[in-house]
Amino acid sequence: MTRTVRDNLRAIRRRFHRYPEPGWREFYTTSLLVDELEGIDARSEAAGTGGIDEIAVGPAAMDPDARMAVPDDESLETWFTRARERGAREDVLEATRGGYTGVVARVSRGDGPSVGLRVDIDGLFVEEAEDEDHEPASEGFRSEHEGLMHACGHDAHMTIGLAVLEGVLESDFGGTFTVFFQPAEEEAGGGKPMAEGPYADELDYLLAVHVGLGHPTGRVVAGIVKPLAMSHVEASILGESAHAGKEPNEGRNAIQAVATAVQNAYGIPRHGDGMTRVNVGQIEAGTASNVIAERADVVAEARGETTELMEYMKGELRRTFESAASMHGCELEFEVVSESPRADSDEALVELVYDVAAETDGVDEPIRTAPFGASEDATFLMRRVQESGGFAAYLIVGTDHPDSHHRPHFDVDERSLEIAADVLIGATRRLEDVQL
Repeated sequence: MTRTVRDNLRAIRRRFHRYPEPGWREFYTTSLLVDELEGIDARSEAAGTGGIDEIAVGPAAMDPDARMAVPDDESLETWFTRARERGAREDVLEATRGGYTGVVARVSRGDGPSVGLRVDIDGLFVEEAEDEDHEPASEGFRSEHEGLMHACGHDAHMTIGLAVLEGVLESDFGGTFTVFFQPAEEEAGGGKPMAEGPYADELDYLLAVHVGLGHPTGRVVAGIVKPLAMSHVEASILGESAHAGKEPNEGRNAIQAVATAVQNAYGIPRHGDGMTRVNVGQIEAGTASNVIAERADVVAEARGETTELMEYMKGELRRTFESAASMHGCELEFEVVSESPRADSDEALVELVYDVAAETDGVDEPIRTAPFGASEDATFLMRRVQESGGFAAYLIVGTDHPDSHHRPHFDVDERSLEIAADVLIGATRRLEDVQL
């Protein structure tokens, strides 16, 4: 008998964990997802419950012109080739060539509500721990891509999405159910194109899910509030090189300018209307100790408790960099690579999810809301639904994790996979019977 996703949650999650890929380069991950979806479809058809009606891959799954934070062609080709060598399907590779990764799967079952579920699929540039205390290492499913790992639970999220889709197919759900397997969340690049794509049209409800975030196994937060709006920027300060000993006065020092810019960026006044954040995360500059640096490249971000506060911080960050460049006779190139807005979970949908969670085996601490404290580009989909008169909720399913997110020893308690699937299937089914 063919094993279902529900019978195989841990193995599926561990397979995803072994092959993390960065945003817009999830070629092999997309191939694995299509394999799993086609398996679900075949089992459902054989069982007489009807299969998946649509599996969209590549540009068909999104608005391709709305992509953000797309890497350069060399990086795309490197990961494309790696996926092919790993054994990715040629039809999936062809559909995703150029970085159009991700999948949307849709089940259509009559005139009931249209419910969407969003999960993310990309990995992080974090070197995974190798010691025996780290279960992926000791159990043989540590990342096989050095310098990259699923350090934020996206391997779990994909597995949950598959399990929920299968559970809906096995039920007598009478509406439309769509799962967005979204790429490039970590760079806030994939949420907007999926929100502006065809499958986000006419959704009545949107659910999104994240594991952990400091919440233990058995706790479920029915809907987050106060996610920070975020703007990811890249800046280049352009000066002029000169001999540092013979004629330093002939140069225009990009390092001096970037040092001024960074120091002053952290001095941007915080705003009285709410929480604001700024961070410079990466600087590359200079060539040698005896050369005045002619270029400095910076990666930075601005965040705010509201979209308006993020815009304030982004504007001040740009002004600070412009002033620093001008002070030292340099020029500035400033580009917004990606952004995500704020969107809060809707109270009515939160209450429904809370009630379902309270009745779900394995949940011993349902919570209605909690502040998110970070940023998420699922907010694009949430706002798309809300602005069309629908409702959205972003759940946190607690999972014990031995290390914080985005760190080498991060892992998940695999008991949370079944809990998350049960809560999301239950919420989807209950939406058939209510009018929010």
